[in-house]
Amino acid sequence: MDSTAYLRYVMSLVAVIGLIFAALWMVRRWGAGLVGAPIRRGAGPRRLALVESLTLDAKHRLVLIRRDDREHLLVLGASTPVVVEANAEKPRFELPRSQPEATP
Repeated sequence: MDSTAYLRYVMSLVAVIGLIFAALWMVRRWGAGLVGAPIRRGAGPRRLALVESLTLDAKHRLVLIRRDDREHLLVLGASTPVVVEANAEKPRFELPRSQPEATP
């Protein structure tokens, strides 16, 4: 083999690796549309959100999901998901009101 064949091989390898990285970037950027779920455009506010997630062990994860104004606590694992708490209201925090000082 001469040097042009080696150069063609290296350039082809770089091009293929570049295409793989470009495809991965596109899947991460627009993954929902490529996997089969429709892309939301102008459909209003989202009704479902992942609030928080906590890994319990290698096979189990505790997940807090918000749907509309309710939050659901789930344990996801190797078998079926388990609902720990359903229809929990979203916590509402209020700042304590300061009491006016008495003047003598």
